[in-house]
Amino acid sequence: MSVRFGKAAAAAAALGAVVIAGAAVAHDVGPAPKTPAGKAAAARHDNFKQVGAAFKAINDEARKGSPDQAALAANAQKLNGLARQMGGWFPKGSGAESGVKTHAKPDVWSDPQGFAAAVQKLQGATGQLQQVTASGDAAGLKAQVQATGGACKGCHDKFRVPDKT
Repeated sequence: MSVRFGKAAAAAAALGAVVIAGAAVAHDVGPAPKTPAGKAAAARHDNFKQVGAAFKAINDEARKGSPDQAALAANAQKLNGLARQMGGWFPKGSGAESGVKTHAKPDVWSDPQGFAAAVQKLQGATGQLQQVTASGDAAGLKAQVQATGGACKGCHDKFRVPDKT
């Protein structure tokens, strides 16, 4: 199915690119120690790289005049699957207090209900994104890419230490 995207889709893609860049840079933890906390932080970093890559691929396809529906569907499925695992990426003791370099704020652990709600919001958004990519609905895709990027940003705003610029 050929789907045409306009200026609104380009704006959605730009928002997604900002979120992706933030995810890729924000989760750079460097070499991890061999401790359980270090291993958890390294795994979290690797998982967020996959999240960023899948969302980037979706945005790259959305920018095309005729996106590859199979690529959209595969990356939306991967993104949704990763989002479903995300709550387990932050075991207690894997924050900065352990000596591990991380951008996760202590609020991840001190406000577990708030963090779980943010993760659930992302999971809902990625589930809807997966459904929309399967439908081929260009306007729906644009809107859901924005909603998914907003869910990423909402969590980053509260639970991630901002990048130093």
